[in-house]
Amino acid sequence: MTHTVLVTGVSRHIGARVASALAADPDISRVIGVDTVPPPSLTRDGGISLGRTEFVRVDLRSPDIAQVIAAADIDTVVHMSLVSAPSKNGGRAAMKEHNVIGTMQLLGACQRSATVRRVVVRSTTAVYGSSPRDPAVFTEDLEPHEGPVHGYAKDAAEVEGYVRGFARRRPDVVVSLLRFANFMGPGVDSPLTRYFTQPVLPTVFGFDPRLQFVHEDDAVEVLRRMATEDHPGTYNVAGAGVLLLSQCARRAGRPTLPLLSPAFKVLGGAVRRIGLVEYSPEQVRLMSHGRAVDISRLEAELGWKPKFTTGAAFDDFLRSRGLRPLGGVRA
Repeated sequence: MTHTVLVTGVSRHIGARVASALAADPDISRVIGVDTVPPPSLTRDGGISLGRTEFVRVDLRSPDIAQVIAAADIDTVVHMSLVSAPSKNGGRAAMKEHNVIGTMQLLGACQRSATVRRVVVRSTTAVYGSSPRDPAVFTEDLEPHEGPVHGYAKDAAEVEGYVRGFARRRPDVVVSLLRFANFMGPGVDSPLTRYFTQPVLPTVFGFDPRLQFVHEDDAVEVLRRMATEDHPGTYNVAGAGVLLLSQCARRAGRPTLPLLSPAFKVLGGAVRRIGLVEYSPEQVRLMSHGRAVDISRLEAELGWKPKFTTGAAFDDFLRSRGLRPLGGVRA
């Protein structure tokens, strides 16, 4: 039975939703949420009530996280604190420290703990990379042709390595590693959702990549189940089906601006510097080659399927932003 849960990254949307869902479970005694900043006071602005979640301000890069785990007799850790884009203040170096060093400190604390028996880690399908030589669909056992060498995807690949090392050192702990497709939904604010709300969508000339999304509701449900049940292993998490980028643009009622790859990268650097949209190198590759993953392992393990397909998740996001196809005809 799950008694006391630690959730990292509770100041961000999905982390807050996971903490809220676990706090609503009467079988869970305590939920402790940690982050470097307090969650916003989420009442009037369409936010999330964290319920009985207890917030503790902790920087995962510090040894303090071990004291929190020891003091509260934590038995389940849900690590949601991976940052997918650098902050305006900290930049890429601070992002990498938070993601990689923070995870190392957290796993080190879990390894020394006598009470932790379940660890759930949020990762990303970006660890597969995006390459013209990719398979049509990635399963969890396939190695990427070109491993990630930039940003969030590289951090996630490093984090996964540390998670596998932890699982070997503590075979008595149930370790679940979840590779999520891009989150989509009314509450999601990410480089990709900001991209789709631009008046014109730059695209890479000659490419129409396949994209896959997971609705935030389904993501939270998977994390809730993993935190309260034993499902060791690595799992892809995504909505069924794919959308071509051209279909996404038509559904959003946005014109596209095809650019040659060098021009797309130059534009990406320009808008990143002024803080509009994050066009990281991995985002450019995704916008060229796309990515799709197989989720049959997750469905078989949980006996459950995501409620939202990729298309339905994207449509729900569009409705929340008031975006619709030009002429009202859906792609």
